[in-house]
Amino acid sequence: NGLNNFVKDLSNKVEVLYFDEFQVTNIVDAMILGKLFKKIFEEKIKVIFSSNIKINDLYKDGLQRDQFIPFIKILEKNSFEKELLIEDDYRLNNNNSLDRFLSPINQSTNFIFNKFFRTITKDKNKTIKILEIKGRKLEIKNFYEGVIKFDFEELCNRNLGSEDFISIANNCDFLLIVELPNFSEDNSNQQQRFITLIDILYEKKIPLMITSNIDLKLINSSKSLVEPFKRTVSRLYELTSMSYN
Repeated sequence: NGLNNFVKDLSNKVEVLYFDEFQVTNIVDAMILGKLFKKIFEEKIKVIFSSNIKINDLYKDGLQRDQFIPFIKILEKNSFEKELLIEDDYRLNNNNSLDRFLSPINQSTNFIFNKFFRTITKDKNKTIKILEIKGRKLEIKNFYEGVIKFDFEELCNRNLGSEDFISIANNCDFLLIVELPNFSEDNSNQQQRFITLIDILYEKKIPLMITSNIDLKLINSSKSLVEPFKRTVSRLYELTSMSYN
């Protein structure tokens, strides 16, 4: 079938596959992975994973997780699990003179934000940008020739997904996000969207400015997203300190 042919073709091209920051977040992926990796291991393709999550905790508490257990058993049978202990996160060791994570939201931080916003959008025309995504239209109200400003609610409190965020990132040189909230069980869906957004922005190296009432070191997480959110926080340090020309 198609999957067997894909893996057979893959085995002719590669000897080692590396999956960086591996995670499983939905049942569709979970269902596919067991069959895919069973075949990959049968073809003797060597695989390296890096992840914030232990094998046995992948897709923990996920929908219909019992159907994902065969994949976990395949991984355990074919993998050596090794914890990588690093004392310092290199992203936190950068010069923070460019730090653009502003908290709490008050008169002082609003002044810094508005001053920076005026500087970064100087001589840029404000327009309403319409993105077409698989027949859907996504409106960006604050578009300044590649500089985009969103309220957190606009980005993460509606039914947007990775395709929407990729389209935004493809049209963006700098992103400002206003009023990032604290996270809990009550807004775990919004948190998952935010994690997806930051992953995409990080891959495309889009610098950020963010305002929040919560210090970045103190932002909480919903229980199910604690581990992937550690990566998000780490990436936020980097993206809010990245230089922008």
